[in-house]
Amino acid sequence: MMPRVLVVDDEPMMRKSLAETIRRYGAEVMVAANGEEALQQLRATPARLIFCDVRMPQMDGLEFLRAVRSQLPQAQVVMITAFGSVETAVEAMKEGADDFLLKPFSADRVEAILDRALQGCGQADRIAESGLITQDPKLKAILTMAERVASTDATVLIEGESGTGKELFARALHGWSQRGTGPFVAVNCAALPEALLESELFGHEKGSFTGAIARRIGRFEAAHQGTLLLDEISEIPLGLQAKLLRVLQEHEVDRVGGSRPVKVDVRVIATTNRALRQEVMEGRFRQDLFYRLNVIHFQLPPLRDRAGDIPLLAQHFLERYAELHGSQVGELAPETTELLLKYHWPGNIRELENAVQRAVILCSGRQLTPKQLVLDDTQLSKPGVIQVGRTFSEMEREFILETLKRASGNRTQAAKILGLSVRTIRNKLREYRVEI
Repeated sequence: MMPRVLVVDDEPMMRKSLAETIRRYGAEVMVAANGEEALQQLRATPARLIFCDVRMPQMDGLEFLRAVRSQLPQAQVVMITAFGSVETAVEAMKEGADDFLLKPFSADRVEAILDRALQGCGQADRIAESGLITQDPKLKAILTMAERVASTDATVLIEGESGTGKELFARALHGWSQRGTGPFVAVNCAALPEALLESELFGHEKGSFTGAIARRIGRFEAAHQGTLLLDEISEIPLGLQAKLLRVLQEHEVDRVGGSRPVKVDVRVIATTNRALRQEVMEGRFRQDLFYRLNVIHFQLPPLRDRAGDIPLLAQHFLERYAELHGSQVGELAPETTELLLKYHWPGNIRELENAVQRAVILCSGRQLTPKQLVLDDTQLSKPGVIQVGRTFSEMEREFILETLKRASGNRTQAAKILGLSVRTIRNKLREYRVEI
């Protein structure tokens, strides 16, 4: 039996038309004329999938979406809008929408959404195939939003500390997009001096400078009908930023020494380990270029803020490098997991991968133990400072909740860090009247 679908729209004809398309698909459908009516229906009869208009009287679509997320978090919500801007779609995704539908839309588009939502068609599988490994709710939400907006050609800015997986994230965006069969070209903007970087990006003509013995196309032309990744965009010199801005605006490049511009069709993704808005404020990055790049923005969390992923990633790297090096090691010892969770990982996932690879090479047994890990002792969690005047219960509550936060809400991992049972953690949360 097909799951139930709810349509929420204040326009009777739109409501009727969409409901009929869903019925023809074979799903049971309910309708509501506004958000309040829809919430009442959901309390009595939950739905698996909800189509909701953004612009409605009394309660708008985003307000309704927030209410659904608290009342029925497992439901999938598709926002309908006649105002087909990227900004509207991004705002809806940030609020927890699973997809968006732009008016006017075809029955084929509705059926494609129904396929994905009602038949479990592959979002989790596509995320897994990308190599992005996580069980962290916040990162999962970022990945969900990324997959939904990947189909647009809007430029993307990805910020995050070194080692957080920005390039892997960019490759996933490319793979999920309509350009996924086209080229993915990456340029490390920090690795080349200004003169070479200009030629690398835009290409050059024969004889345009000493050593230019032949014409060479640049990375923009190489990425035609695909995606260009500008890695560490904050390192581009100011003089070259103006030329980059023109390329993004005009969709054409001027080769060094060339006499006419060359049209390019490229989706640009930029990454940086700096706060680019701060770079603008301090005069190191052009404001107009920042706004041109920052159409869609993602902030990747550091590994220390998604501690629940540390054992998952460590086991993944252990298995990869055990196979690569022909090692018999197959699992992490419990005390190894505890040590990994106490470490701050300033180098993020890259540092974790290197630490595990080194440990696998050093390990001669079946279990990877702490003695094989080479970690910086200064990055290990230290006992907190005792504040005089606070009760033991107050400090215990703060310590447990902070540990849970660091473990991304994972009670099993928090229990390991604290040396408690999961049942004790559960009882303490009940005592504190906290839901995690």
